Amino acid sequence: MRGFLGLGSNVGDRVANLNAAVASLRERGVEVLAMSSLYETAPQGEILDQPDFLNAAIEIETELEPEALLDVCKEVERALGREQGLPRHSPRPIDVDLLLLGDIEYRSERLTLPHAEVTSRRFVLEPLLELDPDLALPDGTALSNALAPLMDQRVERR
Repeated sequence: MRGFLGLGSNVGDRVANLNAAVASLRERGVEVLAMSSLYETAPQGEILDQPDFLNAAIEIETELEPEALLDVCKEVERALGREQGLPRHSPRPIDVDLLLLGDIEYRSERLTLPHAEVTSRRFVLEPLLELDPDLALPDGTALSNALAPLMDQRVERR
C-alpha cells in the first residue's frame, strides 16, 4: 500500500537525522520510494521558542496496517534518540509522522488518518505536493487546494 510519512528534526545534525530515519525505516521493512527536498521551517504548536526544523516527506510502500506502521515510526524515533514523555511539540532529533496511507480513513486513541494537520501545515503540504502534485485525501479532496491559505507560514525549500 502506498503511503506518505512526514519527517522533521530540530536537534543535532538535522540532515543526518532525517537520512538516518529513512535508513532505519528501510531496515524495518518499509520501502522508501521517494524523498522530497528538505524544507527549513519555523516551529509550530505550543513551543515556539526553539530552533527551526528541517522537514521532508517520503513516499513509502508497505503491507503494514496503520497501527503497525505507527509502531515502526515510534521505534525509529526511539532508536534515533527521541525522548518520550516530553511536552508535545518539544525540540527533538527526529519526528516521524504517518500522514496518509492509501485511501484509509482511520481513527484510534493513537492515530488519525489522514493526519489531522495535513491540510493546516505548510511544512507538511509542500513536501507532499512536491512528491505528488495530484495527491488527494481519501474523500477525493485535492491537497493542492489547501496550500494557498497557508502561505503566511514560513517554509523555505533548501
